[in-house]
Amino acid sequence: MSVGDRLPESIGDRLPDRSGDSALALGGVLVVLAALFVLTPISATLPGALYVFLEVAILFAVYGILVLGLDLQYGHTGLVNFGHVVFFAVGGYTVAMLSAEDPFAGIGLGLPWPLALVAGIVVAGVLGAVVGATSLRLRDDFLAIATLATAEIFHSLFVNFRGVFGGNTGILGVPQPVKALAGDTDTTLLATLLLFGGACAITFAVVTRLTDSPYGRVLRAIRADELVTRSVGKSTFTYKMQAFVYGAALAGLAGGLFALYNGAVAPGYFTIQVTVTVWIGMLLGGASNHRAVLAGLAVIMGLRLLSRFALGVAPVSADAFASIRLIFVGLVLVGVIRYRPAGIWGDEKELGVDS
Repeated sequence: MSVGDRLPESIGDRLPDRSGDSALALGGVLVVLAALFVLTPISATLPGALYVFLEVAILFAVYGILVLGLDLQYGHTGLVNFGHVVFFAVGGYTVAMLSAEDPFAGIGLGLPWPLALVAGIVVAGVLGAVVGATSLRLRDDFLAIATLATAEIFHSLFVNFRGVFGGNTGILGVPQPVKALAGDTDTTLLATLLLFGGACAITFAVVTRLTDSPYGRVLRAIRADELVTRSVGKSTFTYKMQAFVYGAALAGLAGGLFALYNGAVAPGYFTIQVTVTVWIGMLLGGASNHRAVLAGLAVIMGLRLLSRFALGVAPVSADAFASIRLIFVGLVLVGVIRYRPAGIWGDEKELGVDS
């Protein structure tokens, strides 16, 4: 229990929450450290056994940006978006199509990658505005279906329009700026982890500033009771649209970073499993709490990492083990919802649920 928690509520509530400032400082430090590895002769030497942990940590940083956007939409505004992966994919494909050089499938325009990354964020945000304009007036369950259908439609487009998106092969030849500057594999992995970790921390700081402001209180009021919020003169649709676009743009940023790290995009990277992973992480940790959703995501990805090692000693096939892993994750989620419906670190009063 923190000192602020032990203080009388009236005083504790007045203490400023410095988590956003701390995250911003941490993000800046991580980005500077990443720059040192890619812009100077400094290099890293890592044990080969750490590669798998670094790769999972890099993916966690990318998914961390995704889950923060989803928490802004659902945790704070109550928008049930089951198609979050589509904005992740659109960001990745936009970066690939604009920056890839001479791909043997799909389109690659060979433009500078910073321009492509900005375009990926903008295109994902614009798609969020289009989807939001047509779906946000729907009831929660219909909004979930509409966003899920949008994700499936775009997945079909990526697979079937081979001349544009490269079909199942996807688009190769996407620039990998960190790899190009760092040179060797060890330095590339460490610099990428630092850079993406810094991006995730800065994203945390930005969304924390947003949700701690009066704007964030309006979002939470919409989630608690939209009718009452509208009765006091707030344009709830405008606020919901803004939250939806912000979340989509963050997903586009995550998709663009993923494409620049991976050097390629393909439909197989952007399946419904991505949406399921970030949703389970958010619910497991506790929606409406940025630190909790990141912690929940870490738990889920940690379980997936442990299962990699368990596969080597399990007396079953890889396909059977994949099914067992899904069952185990499902049981964990059911247990948390049964005994901690607000999530492990979620606030029951904040979310208005009964344990």
